[in-house]
Amino acid sequence: MDKYKNKYRITSVRLQKWDYGSNASYFVTINTKNRLHYFGKIHETQMQLSEIGKIAEAEWLKTFEMRPDMNLLMADFVVMPNHFHAIIIIGVNKFNLDNAANGRDAKNAEKFIHNGEEIRRIEAMHCISTEAESSKNQFGPQSKNLAAIIRGFKSAVTINARKIDGQFAWQPSYHDHIIRNSTAFNNISTYIKNNPKNWK
Repeated sequence: MDKYKNKYRITSVRLQKWDYGSNASYFVTINTKNRLHYFGKIHETQMQLSEIGKIAEAEWLKTFEMRPDMNLLMADFVVMPNHFHAIIIIGVNKFNLDNAANGRDAKNAEKFIHNGEEIRRIEAMHCISTEAESSKNQFGPQSKNLAAIIRGFKSAVTINARKIDGQFAWQPSYHDHIIRNSTAFNNISTYIKNNPKNWK
């Protein structure tokens, strides 16, 4: 394990050569600290949001309003008792335009229609991301990528949730998966939708 700010942390196994500001679809999972059930409960296969759960849902919706310059698209998401799943699409924007133009993102891309939008999916791998970004990151503005989106979301939820429960906290890291193709996208969408029903 590495040290970050003199604290031990799990080394990131993100796809190191991938620009997380790129035009792509990302499947994200974020857990609460110690998997505590801050967000509500499942009753008869339906998620019943607590006040903190409602905050999490509202802040996720705000994410797309607050970042119009990133051309974000919202796909399926679900707030569960102790975690959050979402598919978020970063579209072509002025921050990743060079990558799209030179074919870096398009190299392994597949175009297909989902919910009436033409979206490109990029082949990649499953990763676990940390909050810390390298100061020597070779890619574009680090305020315009997936990590920045998740940091902003988690921070907003934490600030508001602690007004209700001062102990609220997220797990320090989050899981991300760059979606490979339309089959993977549809499988993950189904998984998200069925999460409450499959909760045990």
